[in-house]
Amino acid sequence: MNPYVAFLYISTVLIWGSTWLAITYQLGHVDPIVSVIYRMLLSSVLLFIFCRLRSIPLRVNSRNHYFLLAQGVSLFGLNYWIIYMAESYLASGIIAVIFSLIVLFNIINSRIFLKRPITPNIALGGLVGLSGICLLFYPELATVGTGNTAMTGFGLALTAVFIASLGNMAATRNGLTGLSVWSINAWGTLYGAIALTIIALFTGTEFTYEYSLSYTASLVYLSIFGTILAFGAYLKLMVLIGPEKAGYGALLIPFVAIILSTIFESYQWTSMAITGFILAGLGNYLVMSRKS
Repeated sequence: MNPYVAFLYISTVLIWGSTWLAITYQLGHVDPIVSVIYRMLLSSVLLFIFCRLRSIPLRVNSRNHYFLLAQGVSLFGLNYWIIYMAESYLASGIIAVIFSLIVLFNIINSRIFLKRPITPNIALGGLVGLSGICLLFYPELATVGTGNTAMTGFGLALTAVFIASLGNMAATRNGLTGLSVWSINAWGTLYGAIALTIIALFTGTEFTYEYSLSYTASLVYLSIFGTILAFGAYLKLMVLIGPEKAGYGALLIPFVAIILSTIFESYQWTSMAITGFILAGLGNYLVMSRKS
């Protein structure tokens, strides 16, 4: 793998692997949609300032703005709002596992919208990787149950995955136009924030703020690292290697949670978990190999 691609890939996985936990600190007193609005507005302001300071062009023609709007509403707006709501019903680790399904959605949607071929290695690697993730998190998945709360969380997470995949298609298309990644995400986060603000106003959502260190620190972390840096790297990846390969990182993100849990929470490895770890690694090799 190209060293630059490897750096982008690893950075995305490591950052997003930690954001699932950070999101839990955003839940509680502030409505989820309001927390996402704060996050995207802060990200957008910082990105526009960065573009101005670095003289990165921000002017975009009207046709490209339609696709930036599509990316913003789906990837930076609805996707995250629904994810925040899903984490109110299920543990963040379980949501991360469900979100791994974006690998399959990206493979299918890349074929439909971008006319990218589905190679045997990519399809097989995705299935092998998903199997590994299921084995790795089987104990947690087995305890979720089938109650209304669990089913609601699962339904919300699955909806978010589908919307995020559509956003990936728009983001890939935008990246291929030659626009700067920073400019694309500046407009995308702004459109996402505007769309959610309109929804919040129409639904009578109360705009509040939690003046606590945990809420503010997690908001800043999610805005700068989870949105600006991670999405910048991810969009570049989708342009360089395609959304079906870039999306495979979603299968490796839960590993970050497992490793952190091993270090700080004494996570106990089992033979099933080790098998899952190996399968996910094998899947990653198949997807990222040159034959793909």
